[in-house]
Order: sequence, then structure tokens, then C-alpha cells
Amino acid sequence: MNAAVRAVVRMGIYVGAKVYFVHEGYQGMVDGGDNIKEATWESVSSMLQMGGTVIGSARCKDFRMHEGRLKAAHNLVQRGITNLCVIGGDGSLTGANLFREEWSGLLAELVQQGLIDEEASQKYSALHIVGMVGSIDNDFCVTQRKCYLALVSALACGADWVLIPEMPPEDGWEEKMCQKLSATRSRGSRLNIIIVAEGAIDRHGKAITSSIVKDVSTECLKGESKNLESYLQIQHLYLIKYNNNNTNVFVCTCRSFENNLKTYKLLAHRKPESDNFNVAVLNVGAPAAGMNAAVRSAVRVGISEGHKMFAVSDGFEGFYKGQIKEIKWADVGGWTGQGGSLLGTKRTLPAKHIDKIAEQMRKYNINALLVIGGFEALECLLQLYEARSSYGEFCIPLCMLPATISNNVPGTNLSIGADTALNAIVETCDRIKQSASGTKHRVFIIETMGGYCGYLASVGGLAAGADAAYIFEEPFDIRDLQSNVEHLTEKMKTSIQRGLNSNENYTTDFIYQLYSEEGKGVFDCRKNVLGHMQQGGAPSPFDRNFGTKIAAKAMQWISKKLNESYRKGRVFANTEDSACLLGMRRRALVFQPVVQLRDETDFVHRIPKEQWWLKLRPLMKILAKYKTSYDISDSGQLEHVVLNRPKQSEINKGLCQK
Repeated sequence: MNAAVRAVVRMGIYVGAKVYFVHEGYQGMVDGGDNIKEATWESVSSMLQMGGTVIGSARCKDFRMHEGRLKAAHNLVQRGITNLCVIGGDGSLTGANLFREEWSGLLAELVQQGLIDEEASQKYSALHIVGMVGSIDNDFCVTQRKCYLALVSALACGADWVLIPEMPPEDGWEEKMCQKLSATRSRGSRLNIIIVAEGAIDRHGKAITSSIVKDVSTECLKGESKNLESYLQIQHLYLIKYNNNNTNVFVCTCRSFENNLKTYKLLAHRKPESDNFNVAVLNVGAPAAGMNAAVRSAVRVGISEGHKMFAVSDGFEGFYKGQIKEIKWADVGGWTGQGGSLLGTKRTLPAKHIDKIAEQMRKYNINALLVIGGFEALECLLQLYEARSSYGEFCIPLCMLPATISNNVPGTNLSIGADTALNAIVETCDRIKQSASGTKHRVFIIETMGGYCGYLASVGGLAAGADAAYIFEEPFDIRDLQSNVEHLTEKMKTSIQRGLNSNENYTTDFIYQLYSEEGKGVFDCRKNVLGHMQQGGAPSPFDRNFGTKIAAKAMQWISKKLNESYRKGRVFANTEDSACLLGMRRRALVFQPVVQLRDETDFVHRIPKEQWWLKLRPLMKILAKYKTSYDISDSGQLEHVVLNRPKQSEINKGLCQK
């Protein structure tokens, strides 16, 4: 919330608006007085790393009443405020919409009571509201991450069982859950995780609480059970009113929620093993947090699809050496939360060892290949595709999942591991800034990884509140450095991000020495090279879920391609669309033939020719008080969700269907 407040204040001042804080939420708007104060640029300094909200938030009974909203309207009109940025959950945004609907009527009442004149009523006749969803429940239907905490937490931690109100369990769920727990214990597991969402119910509408689940699991396991009690405020039905056509729309489980649930079921419930096809999975390049979650997902979904799964150790180096073995369902238990690469990973490309790799493909009768890695993985798939003309062993479905902290793979906006790396960078930057909490006028030069790709420096710098980020994609010279030094003489504590290969001459040491010399008597300078700590430890929840879901989708694609290409007792696939990268393009996961990605790739510098995050860079300058322009032409579009109205009987049971 504080990051949003900071951005609203500084962007508002940048566009020439007078910006006000409303302290303590709607209560402050109703009470007025010192609760509504003008904000300055400096008033939002050093708040990025703070939790909660520095302007306060409170539930307000007064605002629910007409008289309270009338007072709030009066307080706003007195200050000439006709634009509101409301950050909150379902209740806050519903209240904001009601306030907007009543605005003209409220002004008329104020005129009638003699509190404002007719001129003020006309001048402030329109109230504009922008709502930003700020809620741990993530229960607002039109936001980008349409998911629920309990289900996504179950995916992230590899829970054995999850109980959610959107999907009440069948009768006899207690016995089935106990059978699942006993089965995992019999395979050597010493820990079971059960996630219970607040509001979970059975098919008859009876509440299922964490206490009930604990008693059931303790009895069936005859011992102490550990429940991950998720007290999540999950509401399963929302009424949204679109004012344009007065259509009442009931919104419940959306496509993303259904996909999450489908993925969880595939991974949580073991299927009978068979051996329709042999599929190998391996990691290539540098380790990235989330790789293990992807491997676990691929193995279990592959087994669910009826395949025999093989794990290759140490990438293609291990492949040509024969480090290949079958991997079972239980072998990947507990992998989701582990960092690094449990399979091992090397940067070795297959071209030099193509004969031996083909030999191993024949030996193990590999029918499909899943490669997880960064830029090297893309090069590997291209080399295997080119080898098809000489080696029939590679005329099989080939799929790549992007996994690299550098986020430099073409064909995807995001790579597995990048989120964990950003978390590590921002957390470290916060600690570095806090180390100087008792000093003034200090500049930190921070070097990030990423090679020639400036993603980590730019997005990490934006999140950490950096004043500048020097990257390869935007060339800079000594005049830019000098300009930044002059700008920093007016600041206090600040940070400068520099990408690893941003410039071969203006190195981190050079910039540090320049700032130290030019800032004498004004500020002192410190240098920090973050190094491999950016690879992070345990993967972030986002990387766990991203790796899990993208690998599941990849295995389903592989199954489809295997069935399509199986002819006369063998698999034969040599078309462009049988060697694909699965990447995230905007909000969709898209399979793209690797040969078609060549034109989008700068192979010399190992980066895509076009990178979406470059559009964010002016924001960093604006928020650091530089004079610059910002392109808002690429605006977002509202996605309207329209589902059928559920039957009353289903609502009473806590069920909601399309």
C-alpha cells in the first residue's frame, strides 16, 4: 500500500495536481480537519520498505450511513477535491462506487443546507475515482491475479489436501483424506500439510474448520498432526453492478481458479503408473529458484498422463554421459520449496556431443524432451531442431520452459526464478538503506546480475526506489553520470542500480570512484556487489506456482503432440510447431516454435530485441524527481466477466457454477 501511496503522490505532483493524504481511511474523510492534509514530495520519502500503510486505514461505520457520506462530501468540496484514489478491498471499493453514485445528490443536499453555494456545486459536480485493489484475500474479480489464497498456497507448498468453499468435498471426505495421508506416510513422508480455508464447507453446507480436520487427521494417523491453518477470508460469491447497462453479474470461480484447481488435483492425487511413452526432463544453464517445482510438476503430470518419466542429471553434459534414470512420483516429494536445481545443471550445449546424445536417446527410447533453463536452453533446443535432418532421434516433441533470474529469454515476459531474484535484490537494498538510517546524504552504488539484460537492475531499482539504473539497453556516457551526481546533491539516502554488463568502461568501480570524488563535502558513497545471492534461497510463492503451472501445461502439450505424431509404432515429429518454447505473453501462456524466435533474438548479447519492461524505466526517473516524459498510450483494458446467475439452492449450499 505504501508503494502505491508514494507513486500516486509523486505522479500526481509530476502532472501538476495538488495531492492530499486522507488519514485513517473513510473515517478521516468523514471527520475532516487534520485528517486531510496536503502531501509533498518529501512526505513519501523512505516509505517503500515499510509495511502496512503510513496514512492509516480504518473501518468506518459512519461512511456506511448517508449522513456520514454527506460529511465526507462536504470535507472534499471545501478543499476542492474531486478525484479519489482508493486503495482497499471489496468493502472499500464498493463504498467508493456508492459515494460516486450519490455525489450529485450529496452536493444538492449541501446546497440546500447552505453549506456550499450553487457555484461550488457546479464547479465540483463530477467525482472521479480510481480503485486499486489492496487486499490479502485477492478476492476482487477483475484484477490480474485471479486466484484464491488457500488454493494457490496449496500449490506453492505442495499440500496433501486442501479444503475450499468453492469446491465442497464429496461425502466421506474424511476417509479419503486419511487414505491419502496414510499413503504418503507409507512412502516415508514424515510431514503432511492440510490447508483449510476459512469458509470451507461440505456438500450439505456444514462448516469444515481446522479443528475438525486436525481431529480427523490425528485420529487416522494415531499421532500428532501438523495443520497449516489458513485463516483466509475467502468469499465465494460477489455481486458486481455495471452502471452502463444496469446488469447484475454474479462472479464466482474464474478460468484461472479452475486451472489452479485442475493443476492441484493432477499433482496431489497419485495415479496408477503406466508407460505409454518415455519422457525425459533436464535443467540447463544456471540454477534458478522454481526449477525444482517445475520438475516435480512435470514428473507428476507426466505420470498422470500415463508416461514413464526420466530425469537427466547435469543437463546435456549428463545426457551424453548417460546420467539418466527413471524418476517416480514419490521421488519428487518435497521439491516445490527447495531452491537451486536438485537435478543439477550445466551450461554445456548439445552440438559437440550430438552423436552420444542421440545414442542415449536410442538406449532409453526417449519419445519427448522437456528442457528447463535460460538462454542456453533456447540455444539447446535450436541445436536439437537443426540436428533433426541428420538424427531421427530428435524428431520428437521438444519443449522448453524459461527459467533464469536474468529474464533474458525471448518469447516470454517472465522466466521462472526472476521473481525470487527480485525479492532478494529489493530485500538487500532495503537492508542497505536501513544501515544508513542515522546518516544523511549517502549514495549506494549497487551492482546486480543479469549479463547484458537490464531487467533486474531496472525492475529491482523501481521496487527499491532507486534514483537511477544503468543498463546496456540504454547507453549512457560521462555527461549522464555527471547529471546524476548533480541531481543527487539535493537528495539524502539513495541508491543507484547498475547492471553487470551495462558498460565495459563505466564499471561499478568507476561509477563509485566518480561519485565519491564529485560528491565530496555533499554526500559520501558506498559500493555493494550483490553477486550470486540474487539467485535466492527458497523460491518465492510466485515462482513455485509459476513453475508448477507452466510445467503442467507443457506436459499436457507434450502428451498431445505424442499422440498426434505416433504412427506405425513410433513417434515422428519434425514440424516447426513440435519444438516450442512455452512463455508468458502478457497474460497468456503461449507455445511458440523456437525457430520463429530467432528473428526476435540478439544472440550476441543474449537478450530479446524487444523487452516490455523498458517502458517502466521513465517511471523510476519521475518518482526520483527527474524531469522526463512518460508514455501512457499503452493503457490497460477492463476485462468484463459475465457469468450466469446461479440458482438460489446452489447459493444456499455455498456452490457457484457457471
